[in-house]
Amino acid sequence: MQTCITDSAEEAARILNAGKIVAFPTETVYGLGAGIDFPEAVEGLFRAKGRPSDNPLIVHVSSVEQVEMAAARVTTDARRLMERFFPGPLTIVFPKSPRVPHSVTAGLETVGIRCPRHPVAREFLSRCCCPVAAPSANRSGRPSATTWQAVQEDLDGRIDAILKGEASRIGLESTIVDCTGPHPVMLRAGAVSLEELQSIVPSTTAARPLREGETPKSPGLKYPHYAPEATIIPIEKEETPSPEGRAAYIGTAPAPKGMAFVEQCPDLEAYARSLFHFFRECDRRAISTIYCELPPTAGIGRALLDRINRAAGRP
Repeated sequence: MQTCITDSAEEAARILNAGKIVAFPTETVYGLGAGIDFPEAVEGLFRAKGRPSDNPLIVHVSSVEQVEMAAARVTTDARRLMERFFPGPLTIVFPKSPRVPHSVTAGLETVGIRCPRHPVAREFLSRCCCPVAAPSANRSGRPSATTWQAVQEDLDGRIDAILKGEASRIGLESTIVDCTGPHPVMLRAGAVSLEELQSIVPSTTAARPLREGETPKSPGLKYPHYAPEATIIPIEKEETPSPEGRAAYIGTAPAPKGMAFVEQCPDLEAYARSLFHFFRECDRRAISTIYCELPPTAGIGRALLDRINRAAGRP
């Protein structure tokens, strides 16, 4: 398969509307899309990524009005969250409509829906003939792609097209909140913090850990994710490790001595934006150990800590 690389949202949508698979930019990370009305294309997403079939996909729409194309019911809490955070880096879990195939939801009767803010994503989605199911555009288990070049690195020859755009502004996947119960539950941390969710719906809580054998309602909860080839060691700001071999460091504090590669970040937002690109660059530089500064757990720090711990194999 030859992968078409284009900067035309119209061309990319035309390819997707023919039942094909298209990667596209969003403000969080790049997504790998297939129309929900094309079951074979949805199944192809799992093959292209090497993704387990019990890991649900997020459905992407171009507007709030399109939510009801994939959701069977919209609660008052969900509507309040949409009014504040759509379009943006928030995914809301709804009861699914019959239109959404179970291959998208891992057999569940719920579906996560997001309306991205990224202008290229919105133009692309507005030209698609149906809502678009899309996991992150990378091989399963690898760091998420935040540039079109990273998508090409992982998936060239495995998907039909890549819609080019600028590097993702946020760099971490969306916050996911479940609105199918009596009160909202944050399933996955992201750029929209728990505190921001609670400012709109005060009863919002964070989810309990997933039980063994339980099918997750959202991606990013069950399987190892985001990992480069190197061993990842989270460290406190004050720690001074003695690295062996080729080591790298990323964080906001000054780097410990002896690092072969350093990403000094001015703030937590830059840290989050740089993390996955940094992991991929470490692979290119044959880094054997990565030291990641442990961020605070407020704001986007909670999401950043989650991704670091999962990449280190300690969710």
